[in-house]
Amino acid sequence: MANGRDDPRFFTVSGEAWTKGLSVCRARRADSTATHNIQGARDRLIRLAATNSEWALGFEDECWWSRFAQPAPHAFSEAGEPMRLIQQTPAKDDPDPKALCAYGMLARSTEPDGEADLLERVFLRFVDGRPVSSITTRFLDWSCQRLQRMGKKALLLIRDNASWHKSREVEDWIALHNRAVKDGGSGVRIVSRLLPTKSPWLNPIEPMWIHGKRKVIEPDGLLGAYELADRVCGVFGCEHESHLSIDQEVA
Repeated sequence: MANGRDDPRFFTVSGEAWTKGLSVCRARRADSTATHNIQGARDRLIRLAATNSEWALGFEDECWWSRFAQPAPHAFSEAGEPMRLIQQTPAKDDPDPKALCAYGMLARSTEPDGEADLLERVFLRFVDGRPVSSITTRFLDWSCQRLQRMGKKALLLIRDNASWHKSREVEDWIALHNRAVKDGGSGVRIVSRLLPTKSPWLNPIEPMWIHGKRKVIEPDGLLGAYELADRVCGVFGCEHESHLSIDQEVA
């Protein structure tokens, strides 16, 4: 007589449990298929950008830069002397914000002379406040103006699923922007694709933020807000443009 795991009844499951397990498997398969489709769309945009010198591939993201929190750096110190970073604390009368938010776009494009390698540029604008949809549209408009001066006619835009990226306000603005470009016969058209959720490693600007934070460290002092923003722009080779802002009631 069969006992324990040798008993066929050991592997018997109820119909309800079987249905529930099957539903979970189907849901996971559907998620996997959706992620694969999104990645496929992203890869097609990357290939398109490499074939036309009038197109630019843009990876957009936002990053908070703290005046107080120190990143984990990899550094060498003098022999026998440990590397120390002094943890700063805000003074009661410090008028500057504790952290600054910056919009960034890693723009990749080829030159008309047929260079095989993609050239990379970083567009950077700091924000007086937090990222919201109306700031996103202003950053996209500014980025398109820069790309137009570079001779580009299309921006293949890739970004994550943040609410200020995929809101109705942003989608409507992109549609109106593209219509104006088509009607006017000039400008930079935007083709937008979202990355799969919770997949920051698919955005190549993400590791650039990490390395940038290590480069702007002030080991034994406290940077002011403007000084920090100026140093960040220097790391990425960008001009420190005026900060984007919005009325409080709109945000």
